[in-house]
Amino acid sequence: MVKITNNLFLVLCLVTWSTSHTFDGMGLGSPLLEDLERQTNLINKPHVKNRVGDIVDCVDISKQPAFDHPLLKYHKLQRKPNSERIITETSVNSSSTKSIYWLENVRCPKETVPIRRITKSNLIRGNSVFNDHNLIQSIVHEAYVYNSVVQDIHGIKGTTSIYNPKVDKGQSSAGHLFIQNAFEDATNKIVVGWHVSPNLYNDDHSTYFYSLWTSDNFKSTGCYNMLCNGFVQTDTSYYLGSRIRKTSTYEGEMIEMQISLNKDPKTHNWWLTVAGKTIGYFPAALFPKMDKLTGIGWGGLTLTPAGTTSPPMGSGHFPDKDFVHASYFRDVGVQVDDSGKYYQPNGDGYSEKFNCYGVEYYGDQGEEFGYSLQFGGPSCNN
Repeated sequence: MVKITNNLFLVLCLVTWSTSHTFDGMGLGSPLLEDLERQTNLINKPHVKNRVGDIVDCVDISKQPAFDHPLLKYHKLQRKPNSERIITETSVNSSSTKSIYWLENVRCPKETVPIRRITKSNLIRGNSVFNDHNLIQSIVHEAYVYNSVVQDIHGIKGTTSIYNPKVDKGQSSAGHLFIQNAFEDATNKIVVGWHVSPNLYNDDHSTYFYSLWTSDNFKSTGCYNMLCNGFVQTDTSYYLGSRIRKTSTYEGEMIEMQISLNKDPKTHNWWLTVAGKTIGYFPAALFPKMDKLTGIGWGGLTLTPAGTTSPPMGSGHFPDKDFVHASYFRDVGVQVDDSGKYYQPNGDGYSEKFNCYGVEYYGDQGEEFGYSLQFGGPSCNN
């Protein structure tokens, strides 16, 4: 397995989360009121039918917000992957992976897709959460199994247990996987998983299915979920920013989320699949340096304002190889070609706050869990 030094990994973390955003229709910043009005009008397209109260609109699939991005002006909508191998299959017969009844969803009419409705308040909150990742203002702690790579990666997958850690105002706690090409201001990165982030969801402390992305280390591009133009939605029911109705409990029922990101062999778009359902893609045009990755990973993250105690990560318990205790990723794997075959990750666990948050990679745990890891820990005095 490949070893990387703590200093090198910390540099990668600092590079990834250092933020300085502009408000240009692609990323978030400190907008004037007229900018907020313009942005909400761009994102909120005329809808065919409003669903889930005022939260989600069913929008014409060919007129969704993503196509207002300047780099996608002539983008041709791709309705499904060129390879069926992109849809990940779990190696375990688990009801929680076969059904995503726990994930809030809608039923949009044919040729429309669900888009979470954006308000001015949402944009302001989204901007605030992004700026909180500035390590001068906030404390970010990470615990990952990190695979340092310099090659053409075609896919990453993993099935994670979902929790609802208690967080206070201004805090976030997440479990996710990611791919990145980290080169300072040119960092390209996509993150997908679950998190609790009340500032982002109108003070709702529920757990949410989320994503974030950037193509320049968050300086002028990128956002959470659909708060900017970029991700192309293709599924008619499941969407980014949806609430997770049910979560795991310590020594109780495990609620899981199966996630994969796979590069289309022809278009090089990155397709997102959740619990066997492909919901859309991140267009290749947004990521000029994503063909060759420098790193991929699975694990967790907490964020808290400086001077406060960090919240629990995952289930709030340290890894102990008992999968009903600490949060986990199981059945993790990496694709190195377009054959559809996944291989064992080649990396090690890393936590820069090991006395508060742990991470352990266990390798192959047999048919039930495959290549697996655990991450997490209790609240932490910074």
